Amino acid sequence: MTKLARMAAFRTFIALSLCFLFYSCSSLDNLDPSTAEGSYKIGVQLAADGRYEEALIQLADVRNRFPYSQFATDAELKIADIHFERESFVEAQNAYLLFKDFHPKHPRIDYATSQLALSYFHQLPDTIDRDLSQAQNAISAFDDVIRSYPGTEYAKKAKEKRAKIYDMLAQKELYIADFYFKQKQYLSALGRYEDVLRKFPDRGLDAKALYGAAISAKESRELDRAKSYAERLLKNFPKSQEAKDIQGKVKL
Repeated sequence: MTKLARMAAFRTFIALSLCFLFYSCSSLDNLDPSTAEGSYKIGVQLAADGRYEEALIQLADVRNRFPYSQFATDAELKIADIHFERESFVEAQNAYLLFKDFHPKHPRIDYATSQLALSYFHQLPDTIDRDLSQAQNAISAFDDVIRSYPGTEYAKKAKEKRAKIYDMLAQKELYIADFYFKQKQYLSALGRYEDVLRKFPDRGLDAKALYGAAISAKESRELDRAKSYAERLLKNFPKSQEAKDIQGKVKL
């Protein structure tokens, strides 16, 4: 890019920035902060401009000055949305919970319920070797969405997210089982492999869990259980690597 072209591009950027600033300011100037509606719309505009701290203060002011207005209720939901947009998911969770508690008949309660579940979901770690204690709260919240709003896009998304959580929990359980197995704590490993099979069937981990359970049971002198798991492995996953590996290791 030539020097002349760079200067032209810079002037265009400055002009657009000034236009945006003028538009934002003029938009706010046209709103009346002495009314509930005007004050609420100022908060919404501040949030749209990325001025989140100012928006939160403004919307809290709407709630305090006009507690019986429709816009006070709208402000509560917008506050929750701002926390969510900023990825402050604990604050978003608390705000959506309060909204649901105080406004159970609100026209957008389905949205708030879905957002609450997503707030729990986004608090989960990216890797299974970290704390998943929030998972059950997320599952319960998604169950609430699915049960309360069947057939909606909210329910569809809830099912997808819930399935991801179950996959994470299953992988976590298998991870712990494998850890005990490597440490030769076979009885503890056996219990964990059995948990994978019982709690999280059909999630692509059955063959690994059956193999681990069979070997762990054998090493724990639980020979009948070892035989049972080995037979299930050979019957249900005959072409798997685990079925090949179990050959000759457990007496059938």
